[in-house]
Amino acid sequence: MSERTSYAAQPDLQADCGSCFGLCCVALPFSRSSDFPVDKSAGTPCGNLREDFRCGIHQRLRDQGYNGCTVFDCFGAGQKVSQVTFKGVSWREEPDSARAMYEVFPVVRQLHELLKYIAQALDLPAAGPVHGDLRRAYERLDALTRDTAEMLLAVDADALRGEVNPLLLRASELARAAVPGRKKNHRGAHLMGSRLRGAKLRGASLRGALLIAADLSGADLRDADLIGADMRDTDLRGADLRGALFLTQPQLNAARGDARTKVPQTLKRPPHWAD
Repeated sequence: MSERTSYAAQPDLQADCGSCFGLCCVALPFSRSSDFPVDKSAGTPCGNLREDFRCGIHQRLRDQGYNGCTVFDCFGAGQKVSQVTFKGVSWREEPDSARAMYEVFPVVRQLHELLKYIAQALDLPAAGPVHGDLRRAYERLDALTRDTAEMLLAVDADALRGEVNPLLLRASELARAAVPGRKKNHRGAHLMGSRLRGAKLRGASLRGALLIAADLSGADLRDADLIGADMRDTDLRGADLRGALFLTQPQLNAARGDARTKVPQTLKRPPHWAD
């Protein structure tokens, strides 16, 4: 992989719906809930999917009750499976390939999520001591995503995650070591609905923490490690997330914020956040 200004911002790790066969709208199931207004089984096209593989209500997803769609990100896996694995031939053109395509997509999505995290770690200057190992891990996973459908279906994504996690943890430790003061450790903590308004969490570890409906309004989350944190309905109004480690767009989309919320430059302020 060639040097770039930002590893995490490279196009291969950004969803390109125009180059995808609407795989997230077909391959994945969803159930009637607060996130979806209807049930849909895996392999069944969503009723809103158009002939051109675009969503017919994309601009009105939340208004129509499809909140779950607005917090999903394939991290570029959709176009990889559509254009690389299946050579640009859609499930409509080749119905016999549909099942394999639907099964491969979730696998490649997991690999691309790992690639995104590795890329974010490579963007951390303080993680220099592990950049070599991170680059090798990136190249290995990237090569896997370009393999055949048969090879991809044999991939043990959980085992690969177990190999990559120690590198990401070390990168996090190196990056957060530069933060002054004692860093709080809330790794894997159950903080659902917790009142943490204005909390001083700069450089803290919130890896895998359950932050569902937690009040983090006005909290200082600069340089905090948020990998895998469940931020559904988390109150981030007025919070400072600049420099947050391994924060993803789906996490922001699932949370609540406002015009005062400071987000990393590499991410977008969700349009549904109130001003």
